[in-house]
Amino acid sequence: MQKPYVLGVDIGGTNTVFGVVDVRGQILEQGSIKTANHATVEEYLASLTPDLTKMIANMGGVEMFKGIGVGAPNGNFYSGCIEDAPNMGWAKGKVIPFAAMVEEKTGIPCALTNDANAAAIGEMTYGAAKGMKNFIMITLGTGVGSGIVVNGELVYGHDGFAGELGHVRVRNHNGRLCGCGARGCLEAYASATGVALTAIEYLETRAEESLLRDLDISRINSKDVYEAAVKGDKLALEIFDFTGKILGEAFANFIAFSSPEAIILFGGLTKAGNFILRPIAEAMDANVLSIFRGKTKLLFSQLRESDAAVLGASALAWELK
Repeated sequence: MQKPYVLGVDIGGTNTVFGVVDVRGQILEQGSIKTANHATVEEYLASLTPDLTKMIANMGGVEMFKGIGVGAPNGNFYSGCIEDAPNMGWAKGKVIPFAAMVEEKTGIPCALTNDANAAAIGEMTYGAAKGMKNFIMITLGTGVGSGIVVNGELVYGHDGFAGELGHVRVRNHNGRLCGCGARGCLEAYASATGVALTAIEYLETRAEESLLRDLDISRINSKDVYEAAVKGDKLALEIFDFTGKILGEAFANFIAFSSPEAIILFGGLTKAGNFILRPIAEAMDANVLSIFRGKTKLLFSQLRESDAAVLGASALAWELK
């Protein structure tokens, strides 16, 4: 008899969400902790494990679970390790055998992949990419992640790390410093963090009035920019135009690589809606090679933000032996 449940764990740069998933893809129980409030992986697991073990107990114990699937920044599907994740202090510069550590803590087999790959699996199984065999998932959160699906299979490359589209260079080597240590990466401009940095740069170098000037400049975030844009603030609207143009130019290059049926956007920045979607679409259409023009849909995820990655991560667990 097949075990009826799996656990899905999505480790984001800011929050970790997790849930119990049944064979129908229903999330039966869900929780979250802060990712960043820990100095070491041991401290992080000391915070995470009690919540997981409580969920496991609530569903009848270890024997009811097929496995645990984890989506994590720089998660390597082949090795089960988180390797030098720049946006998580406890994982930066380290190779952490995370799947093995979770298995030891819980007594349940564990598989791990990149967080954006997990979101792509969730979208392909339950969301906007259902039925698609060629698409790219772009996650716009603390960083910019991606999952590339070609002919129905995730692209992992020879080492497990293929598809880091957030770290393609979109500006020259004197561009903005990225968390990975390089300059000019897409993530440095198009993440929620990047939007905040653009706002700060605009406020420091330009003179026009803006609602954003009423805020503490050191604490401005992408939500502040969105709220100002809703009120018609011209500087905030320009910030989204700038961000969307960079994304659209990058997407035109991604289309030339794998000719996806769709590019699906997921994550907190998608809450900006048309403020971000319109400039992306315009720049993508203006820059894509003519033979691809009009062939790739630009879609928002159809899953709740927390659900997509949890469901995708959980799908890994059903494949465990």
